[in-house]
Amino acid sequence: MLVEMVSPISKLTVSPPTSGDIPSFKLFESDKVLAFLDIQPLSKGHTLVIPKHHGAKLTDIPDDQLLEVLSVTKKVAIASGAENWNLLQNNGRAAHQVVDHVHFHMIPKPNASEGLGVGWPAKETDMDALKQLHAELKAKM
Repeated sequence: MLVEMVSPISKLTVSPPTSGDIPSFKLFESDKVLAFLDIQPLSKGHTLVIPKHHGAKLTDIPDDQLLEVLSVTKKVAIASGAENWNLLQNNGRAAHQVVDHVHFHMIPKPNASEGLGVGWPAKETDMDALKQLHAELKAKM
């Protein structure tokens, strides 16, 4: 996974890199969004899409920037030709975020051994507790 490439954005360079720079194979850039190939990919076409607005967590990014991030991510997924892919975005250390700048991974999943491996330890649901949580969250929306 990418560790220092995203933060700060100014460390990114277009290929070929100069001494001390981190290489970046840019696929797309606008005033709000940057998309580039991951230099430690989980599969062919693994791409990072980032807002240029700095924020450590998704909730730190203005909505207009997020709209373009998703639009660009869709374009990258289509361009990659991947039939199956994961879109990954982590928030906080406990959620496996290593870089303190919001970034989305578009990770093609060509087969069972390549791409993102995901475990999903689902738990039994207490429907009364779920109903209460639903009411609490809905009231805050």
